[in-house]
Amino acid sequence: MLAMLLTAAIVIDDQAALRASPHDTAPRQAVMWRGDWLEVRGEKAGFVQVYDHRRERPGYVRPSQVRTYPLQASSAPMLHAVVDFLRDTPGAEALGIGYAALYLKAAPAGAVGTEIFDALGTMADRLARRASASRSTGAPGEAALAAHLEVATSYGVVMKSIEGKDRARVCYDGEAFRRVLALGGDAAERARAALALARPGCEPPNLRESEAQALREWRLGVLAKADPREVPAHVANKLRLRRAQTLSDLTYHYQRRGDGKGAATASAEAVKELALITRADVLDEDAELYEEVAVRVGASRWAGEPAGPLSTPKPGVALRIRAGEPGQTCVQLIEDAKAAPKLLHCTYGLVWAASSRTAPRGTALTLAVQPLSGWVELWVFRKAPAEEGGWRMDILAPAPVDPELGYVEQAGWSPDGSRLLVVREALVNGSVHRDFQVLRLEDLTVEKEARSPDRLMNFRNWQSADWRTRTIALR
Repeated sequence: MLAMLLTAAIVIDDQAALRASPHDTAPRQAVMWRGDWLEVRGEKAGFVQVYDHRRERPGYVRPSQVRTYPLQASSAPMLHAVVDFLRDTPGAEALGIGYAALYLKAAPAGAVGTEIFDALGTMADRLARRASASRSTGAPGEAALAAHLEVATSYGVVMKSIEGKDRARVCYDGEAFRRVLALGGDAAERARAALALARPGCEPPNLRESEAQALREWRLGVLAKADPREVPAHVANKLRLRRAQTLSDLTYHYQRRGDGKGAATASAEAVKELALITRADVLDEDAELYEEVAVRVGASRWAGEPAGPLSTPKPGVALRIRAGEPGQTCVQLIEDAKAAPKLLHCTYGLVWAASSRTAPRGTALTLAVQPLSGWVELWVFRKAPAEEGGWRMDILAPAPVDPELGYVEQAGWSPDGSRLLVVREALVNGSVHRDFQVLRLEDLTVEKEARSPDRLMNFRNWQSADWRTRTIALR
């Protein structure tokens, strides 16, 4: 429809009235919002005579509430200048999208470059994030935000509503950013496009395992089109954070599907991306994301560790991992290779054999098990009285909350094997909490804990060298 117009008017005020006649007292035909476009059909009594194609109504509007532009090549520079101004103006996204649409109709095809799609995508993505962050309080601004979403949609901008745990999230489908990557924008444009397209949280709920893996592989491919070496350090950090997050998620999916080599590669790459981040250049707005991504990488790091335990089990005490029922992995504790297992426990989670650690006197063993993506528990096998079968198993969780994001890992033993060192790191109520603890092995109660291992003398003295050189917790 826009291509047929000779002159277009774009509404610059919210709640602008479309009157039935050129009088302020005339009945109001419709309420228009910033970014709405109108076909100009003339002027009468100080009003602009227009036709609203979206609402299919003619009417009159005050000249101060609109800006008019002939849809021809000569208008393109003016329209582009306004888009450049509005692209980074919070709250003006619908108006900016309207100007971008007019520019695309007025400019010659050969003059349209990636910068206009970069601006269009930036404004649409920011509008979606504003809508997602809005709370349903009945405030006047919410009505305007809903109307701005309708304005954006009227130009063909696709917004999707994704159901979350507590509320729906509005997501932009990213078509403009796809065009930026397809047309080969500059380094900064490619980085913005990749970050927007690879942002988690907008995937459909209840994806099958294969669909979730395919989506993350696609995101990784998108991120590969932006080179962190060609952008400022704070943008490079954002790219590396997104890559590390995607790779850690892929580690879980690969291992679940039996691709141990793929899981190991993804895990190693995630650790590498996290290590390449320059902490001094992490923006304040990305500080929490950095901690969250570090937890995800910490939860997936076992896939990249060498196969088999890094410490030699005591003679006669070992864990044996066997397949159980379809989808299950069973862990057997054995003291004699020829005798029946002393303890058997099966799980549908991922059992990381490389994490197995044995206490100095062979009275306990630990093993990391991952029941969910981003959630790793620690199984502790301990000597028990003979009437209880001689052994028992307990599960240590990253935090005493519903599984969200976290890991717990063994950091060492006391020389006599009576104390267990662990670190727990978890995302709780939006914040990452990290605790270094000394546990009594007899009942697994916390004897001492601190936010830093340097504040616990026993932890400093007893931590194992292989843990210290590989853990993410000491970042």
